[in-house]
Amino acid sequence: MKSRRLLWSALGAFVFLIAIGGVWILSLPAAPSVAAPPPIAQDERDATIAALKPPKRQRPLVAIIGINDATETTDYLMPYGILTRADVADVVTLATAPGPITLFPALKVEPQATIAEFDARHPDGADYVIVPAMSRDDDPEALQWIRNQSGKGAIVIGVCVGAKVVGDAGLLDGKRATTHWYSVKELRGKHPSMRYVEDRRLVVDDGVATTTGITASMPMSLTLIEAIAGRDKAKAVGREIGLPEWDARHESDEFRFTRPFALTAIGNTAAFWAHERLGIELKPDIDEVSLALVTDAWSRTYRSQAVTFARTADARQTRNGIRIYPDQVAASWPAERLLPSVGNRKPAEALDDALHGITARYGTRTTDFVAMQLEYPRRRATQ
Repeated sequence: MKSRRLLWSALGAFVFLIAIGGVWILSLPAAPSVAAPPPIAQDERDATIAALKPPKRQRPLVAIIGINDATETTDYLMPYGILTRADVADVVTLATAPGPITLFPALKVEPQATIAEFDARHPDGADYVIVPAMSRDDDPEALQWIRNQSGKGAIVIGVCVGAKVVGDAGLLDGKRATTHWYSVKELRGKHPSMRYVEDRRLVVDDGVATTTGITASMPMSLTLIEAIAGRDKAKAVGREIGLPEWDARHESDEFRFTRPFALTAIGNTAAFWAHERLGIELKPDIDEVSLALVTDAWSRTYRSQAVTFARTADARQTRNGIRIYPDQVAASWPAERLLPSVGNRKPAEALDDALHGITARYGTRTTDFVAMQLEYPRRRATQ
């Protein structure tokens, strides 16, 4: 009798929790409508470019910092790949400590220097410091180094939730800023004097720039190229990467925590028996931007994890000199779980292809779910 009462009590508690969860999910808004945001005024564009002009060198030095145990994949690799491709600046990837960086949600790379080595080589500091999202916003070495670089005159750019790191470094107080839609409330709560700017993918204020979610680092990189080398150069690089037109416009209301988003996260996580490891071959000279976008997208479905493989455990060098370690040593991968080769696809097109592939494999709700995490406008993702 006692065991039966315990069983019914446990069952009742479970039903109660389900009911509470159901009420919470029903309280969430439905998917927002998609509306094209108004164009950016020319004087605002001009002010943004002027604020991002190189502060020190004619050929600027760009440092991208990460922490070794977890730094966001696309935030770290996309600015490097695009800026290096443009050849308008010297770009270096850094880590707070020696050894590889484990990126999330995919890839493992070898940084080109530690922050200590960078400081020894460049005591006057960088022109630009790019700060990706990190697993910890309060890493003391990263925060102190970012403060020091700002003090030496560098323009600090917080990509996505990297804005939280920039904020914890004390650089957002009293400034206009933005961040990934999911972290806006947290950032404003921690830094009440910060002025959040809606409907902009890139915000610049007095030596500090911030962006919205992950894919915003693509237009941010092109805007930085324009500030360094002019509009024509930026447009040429934009065509090469598949983004011939860009600006800071952004429909913030398109990105919010919705009922379909929550239900997809719960449903895809719960279907644990159908989770997959999808292989992508890590070939020499692969484009690091395309690889980052594709593995990032497929690893955010909550149904799959993108896994790189190669015949040996040696790191492979990408098109622009990043060394990436394969996740698994294998000569091949089962055909039904093999992702298409990145090949020579332009990065923006490679991401679109990945989203189309996700739709074919898991449906449109999962594609929307991934695009929402990447803060990628769905009007483009569903074309």
